[in-house]
Amino acid sequence: MNRQVLGIVPARLASTRLPNKPLYPLHGRPLIEWVWRRVATMKVLDHAVVATDSEEVAEVCRRLGAPVELTSSEHPSGTDRVAEVATRPEYEGFGLIANVQGDEPLLKEPHLRAAIDLVREKGWDVGTCATPLMHEEARKDPSVVKVARAASGRALYFSRAPIPYKRDDKPAPDELEREPFLRHIGIYAYTREALQDWVALAPSQLERLELLEQLRPLEAGLRIGVAVVGAADPGVDTPADALRMEEKLRQLGVTTLA
Repeated sequence: MNRQVLGIVPARLASTRLPNKPLYPLHGRPLIEWVWRRVATMKVLDHAVVATDSEEVAEVCRRLGAPVELTSSEHPSGTDRVAEVATRPEYEGFGLIANVQGDEPLLKEPHLRAAIDLVREKGWDVGTCATPLMHEEARKDPSVVKVARAASGRALYFSRAPIPYKRDDKPAPDELEREPFLRHIGIYAYTREALQDWVALAPSQLERLELLEQLRPLEAGLRIGVAVVGAADPGVDTPADALRMEEKLRQLGVTTLA
């Protein structure tokens, strides 16, 4: 297997919960700039590029000096956008593709590396990450995606429902701090072949019910490995998330970008 890793940051302008999300300002700078500057420092990636259907987002990236590719506006998901870029001739030399979410300005490189190593070192078709739920509110929140995995690390199911369900009582606080109660972190690594297999599939019944695209390859038999990692900051999906992220950046002493 070609072990070089191409990181692709999908950045869609037409977000429903946070309009113009890649351009949404955090401390006066667009979200995509915060994300890109973090991604650009990650040594686990051999090359990184932003994929967007917006000329406005592309222009922001060009001013940053970030490589950017314009894609179709018809893609139903970020995975499809990533796959379009990955198939372009200039990126054929990369055997592994990493989907780096465009709304996570505090993404940790060790988490991305864990997902990549599941594919590169362990031989999974797809690698992703999870972290303990930690709180009862997260367990019940349908916007928090949960994952159940086998002892081997293989993903069994992703859901917005509180899985696994403890039949006789709700989990104690200390139980939510470890497996099997896990929150999915939406970063992915794929072999080139697995990525193309994923996007060639039609949307599945479970995917349409849960509105979780990762159920499509799971139902089709692609092997998805899940690495359990430490605490992860959530992404920015709503104005309230943006306010929380600004406060987190303030606490970290990072309110400006060089």
